[in-house]
Amino acid sequence: MKKEYNLSQIDEIAEAILAESEHKIIAFHGEMGVGKTTLIKVLAKQLGVNELTSSPTFSIVNEYHAPNDILYHFDCYRIENEEEAYDIGIEDYLYSDAWCFIEWPEHIENLLPEDITKVTIDKINEKLRSIHLKN
Repeated sequence: MKKEYNLSQIDEIAEAILAESEHKIIAFHGEMGVGKTTLIKVLAKQLGVNELTSSPTFSIVNEYHAPNDILYHFDCYRIENEEEAYDIGIEDYLYSDAWCFIEWPEHIENLLPEDITKVTIDKINEKLRSIHLKN
């Protein structure tokens, strides 16, 4: 999937990601401020998460509960090496069969399973984004 969208279309983009993703682990690539966290909040809502969601910038991972599933939202920006990821139990999360939405996955690239969905968001201008999903 490759599309351009603006913020008013974010619900539609989230629906497309959930429909087209072949995996429950989704790695979100994109520069700071491109809208990764905003998109993940919409995805969580569409999965049925009723809790207030926020970026796990300092906690590294937030856990949310949907009616029939669990969602883990990772922000790996502050992870400096693989040992830090092991310290938070990253393998337990990744192999739990729960949804795992990972921001800054390049910080833990070697630890990710092969079967993941990669989403890349690029900023075209202040209002327009490009998204590319690859299974």
